[in-house]
This record gives sequence, structure tokens and C-alpha cells, in this order.
Amino acid sequence: MSVLSINKNNFDEVKKSESPVLLDFYASWCGPCRMVSPIVDEIAKEHPEYVVGKINVDEEGELASEFGVVSIPTLVVMKGGRVVSQAVGARPKSQILEMLKG
Repeated sequence: MSVLSINKNNFDEVKKSESPVLLDFYASWCGPCRMVSPIVDEIAKEHPEYVVGKINVDEEGELASEFGVVSIPTLVVMKGGRVVSQAVGARPKSQILEMLKG
């Protein structure tokens, strides 16, 4: 599955997903975000059982505020429409997958 570009218009649909959801809050100018981005892309391709989306904090400030994002990259895992895990900063693939499984 490919990575979804998430905005306030399609977020409710993503939130209702029965699959675990990985959200990557990022900005194009953020160095650590550029390190995490290819890992998030890999997870989306290798694990179709997850919904994977990216949220540009510069364009979607309202969503970033809703999740309390103050530093990027921020990775959020949702299950059943609820946040079950959140991490700030670049993470290796193994830690991101652990967040999704946890």
C-alpha cells in the first residue's frame, strides 16, 4: 500500500480505519524528517496490513495541534480511532514497527 497524504478533509476516513494507522508528522525543511520519510515509505510498501499516512505540519497546523505536535518528526500510532503510541524524533525501522505491533 502506498503512503497517504493526510489532511483535515480525509482524516476522519483514516481515523475510522480498522487497521492500525501510522501517522508521520513532518515538514519538508526538517532534516530528521527526511531521514524518517524513506523508512515510513518502506513500512507502507512492506506492510499492507497498516494504514500509513504523512501529515505536513506547515499545511495542516490544525491536525498537528489536535495531536499536540510541538516537535517533528512525530510518529503516532492509532488503533480503533485512538492514539496508542507517540514518539518524537527520528526512529529506526525496528522501533517504528514495534510501535505498530505494541
